[in-house]
Amino acid sequence: MFEFINTHEFTRYLFDDKKHAKTAADIAHAILDATSPRISDISHRMSGSPAANYKAVQRFLDQTDPQEALLRLFQPDAPFVIGDPTEMSRPYARKTSYVGTLSDGETRGFWLLVLATPFRGRAIPCSFVTYSSQTINDQCTSRNLEHFRAFAEVHELLGDRPLVLDREFSYLELMKNLEAEGINYVIRLKLGRHQTTLLNAEGRSIKLRLARGEERTYHQLLYMGEVMVNVTGVWRPGLKEPLWVMSNLAPEEAMAIYQARAKIEESFRDLKSLLSMEKIMNKKQTNMEKMIAMVMISYAIGCLVGESIRDEIYGPETAARPAEDCGDSATEKPKREKRSLYSGLFILLRQKIGLAMEVLEALVQGVQMAFVSMVLGNVRTLV
Repeated sequence: MFEFINTHEFTRYLFDDKKHAKTAADIAHAILDATSPRISDISHRMSGSPAANYKAVQRFLDQTDPQEALLRLFQPDAPFVIGDPTEMSRPYARKTSYVGTLSDGETRGFWLLVLATPFRGRAIPCSFVTYSSQTINDQCTSRNLEHFRAFAEVHELLGDRPLVLDREFSYLELMKNLEAEGINYVIRLKLGRHQTTLLNAEGRSIKLRLARGEERTYHQLLYMGEVMVNVTGVWRPGLKEPLWVMSNLAPEEAMAIYQARAKIEESFRDLKSLLSMEKIMNKKQTNMEKMIAMVMISYAIGCLVGESIRDEIYGPETAARPAEDCGDSATEKPKREKRSLYSGLFILLRQKIGLAMEVLEALVQGVQMAFVSMVLGNVRTLV
């Protein structure tokens, strides 16, 4: 399966050692083929003996650092970087040292905080950290320090690009750290029954309230009386509640950035649902993290190829014409609607691709050129 994808043409730009690049290519191809991160499943999809393949994967994990390779997927022309935390449940892993309990206080598992850059309505992962209640206790750290450790990994690459974060990150300690490091941010406000203290220039507390269809903006508010932020809110039709965003950027810019982030959360669901990342099982945390990095590299390859195939099947997004110029609307409209239903990775892994082999090979060659430009930081070609 996926004979038309030469994964080595991707991994050789991520791994400097030729032997490691070849093994990484075999692993990435097998992950896409098996749609599983388990070494036992991967080894059966690689050519040769499954037992020998299993040992080869283990040697690869011992000798390489796929997380460094993953960091090369940071896109230098990205407008922002997304942070997305997700719970990885491990209900039966009672003797695994890095597994603790999740938010409900009962389910066993750990947290995965992924950093990614946007790409065509999806996101390409470039870095991550894992942590749990158990590792926090063992390493005398905290959730807050683990969050900032993730951001420190890409601090030099960020430049002026903002970090775009959801409600889990709207806490004072993190914001003080971001301000101290000069990192731009856009964070959704977490509003409960007791609102976070926001003070205006006169020292009066501001209560954030909106009616349906209303928008409101506040400049230079003190968050918890300590960090200066701009706050903007909107309650769009069809939403159950208003969206409030705080940032050290201009409010209008911050809201536009956050709404762009909200449209690409599907990427993180693809990692779980299509590549079964929740099934990852390793006894050591270091090997678990290396396998997560390999799954994310495989995802990036599959996503780029799948998006190119989606363009070929359903037409590029920019090709949509005004209604009066569309000709037979009965055939054009369903085609455009279908395009928006499926991610490129879904099309690659789950749909029957009715394209000739020479067409697929030509598409992949174009994707490879874009991938090289992404990794080397050149001007990216269109996929």
